[in-house]
Amino acid sequence: MDQRVTDERQDAAPNREARLRAADDARKDSSFLERLREHRTLVLTITAACILVGVALVAWWINASGYESTDDAFIDARTVTISPQISAQVVDVPVTDNELVKAGTVLVTLDRSDFQAQVDQAKAQVDSARANIANIEAQIGAQQARIDQADKQVVQEQAGLTFAKQQDERYSGLAKSGSVTVEQAQQYHSSFLQAQAGFDAAQANAIATEKQLPVLRSQKLQAQAQLEQMQATLEQGNINLSRTQITAPVDGYVTNLTAAKGNYAAAGQALMMFVPRDVWVTANFKETQLTSIRPGEPVTIAIDAYPKMTFKGRVASIQAGSGTAFSLLPPENATGNYVKIVQRVPVKIVFDKPPGVLLGPGLSVVPTVRIK
Repeated sequence: MDQRVTDERQDAAPNREARLRAADDARKDSSFLERLREHRTLVLTITAACILVGVALVAWWINASGYESTDDAFIDARTVTISPQISAQVVDVPVTDNELVKAGTVLVTLDRSDFQAQVDQAKAQVDSARANIANIEAQIGAQQARIDQADKQVVQEQAGLTFAKQQDERYSGLAKSGSVTVEQAQQYHSSFLQAQAGFDAAQANAIATEKQLPVLRSQKLQAQAQLEQMQATLEQGNINLSRTQITAPVDGYVTNLTAAKGNYAAAGQALMMFVPRDVWVTANFKETQLTSIRPGEPVTIAIDAYPKMTFKGRVASIQAGSGTAFSLLPPENATGNYVKIVQRVPVKIVFDKPPGVLLGPGLSVVPTVRIK
């Protein structure tokens, strides 16, 4: 009897402990749910925040994967060194430092007195050459008249020679028949010989007169060559005279001005630097970033000088080679010690419209290319 009661108690103990644990778990679940119900707003807020963070991370990843950017970029332009092409004294500098000027504006004026004298001398030489040509042309006209006269003289002498020959033949026959004296026949024969000599002289004169014409024409060609030479000298003088005024090639800014009134400027001497208004961005992207960058893709440009402004542009071109390949001392990788380095490739980026702010070469830029 006692043994049975003891066994039943031993069997009931585990069941009771299980029920107690189940009751405790139920109370815990109930208390957790109650706490959640009590802080429903906080739970919903935290859940929404987690969802938003997840969506933002996904959107950032998707968005970031469609852009390429670099901070190795700067404003670039084709600056011009303003220097004279002739040597002369500076008489006026009508511009000042950092002034914006239009194309064709006079930047420097040089002394023109020596070059004006050269032009005047060249004009006189041209006039003299033209007068010489006119004189030779007049001589050619006069020589042509002499040729015509000599030809007519030949015709005249030929007619006299023909008549003298006929008379000689006629009186020679009459003298043989005794109709005229031998003296008469000799007189007509002498007239024939004189007519022959006159004809030969007229022919020689005509030939000499005609041969003089090519000489005059050759002199005319020589005079024309001298005229062309004088005209070239005059043209060069006018060019040098025009170079006494140095003008702006395009719209831009005067920078690094060194020219001063009274100084002597030698040909090729730098008087100032000129920065055109046409500027662009040179961005040195890593070669691994060029996989998806193509000309024409849109670019957002941030300029350090204007942190509150952004500018729109587009990729104009990609250089066919890394920047180091065109440096003064390009690297030689044929040596035994070689370390692979990611190269930078210049990419030209142009503005969609003029920026409307002062931009100069060297300003730092951060372009962001929207790749497709």
